[in-house]
Amino acid sequence: MSRSLSKPPTSTPPDDDASPLCLKRQLCFALYAASNRVTRLARPALDALGLTYSQYLVLLVLWEHAPCTVGEIGQALMLDSGTLTPLLKRMEANGLLTRTRDPADERCVRIALSPQGRALKRRAGQIPAGMRCQIALPAGDIESLREQLHALLRAIEPPADER
Repeated sequence: MSRSLSKPPTSTPPDDDASPLCLKRQLCFALYAASNRVTRLARPALDALGLTYSQYLVLLVLWEHAPCTVGEIGQALMLDSGTLTPLLKRMEANGLLTRTRDPADERCVRIALSPQGRALKRRAGQIPAGMRCQIALPAGDIESLREQLHALLRAIEPPADER
């Protein structure tokens, strides 16, 4: 004898937008989802250059400040050296940069752009404008959002004794 299982009646869940555990109310989720989508906008242009998004960020720092130390890159990107070192080694293997130990302090590694890394700057120049074109917000709103995000970063910066 077969017995059919009946499903409980479906009801519309209550509107929990006011709950502190509502997904839509989570700042961390909004930032996470927006970051993923914005990063995806850059992917086709970065793929054409043979770069990952992380490599692009490193190059942005180097195009502005090279040569610099691993620590300076880490500070600019808010990454630790354990995260950066394998990335920098891959970039060196790909001919984008050079890593040399500082003769005055062997613990310090200096990072400089290779000719190939410098040449990518010209080719990457259209990435920011191309990304902005894909975001349906006025330029002023994008700039304002960027400034608000930088203010958020400053507001949650760890105390000096925890850095």
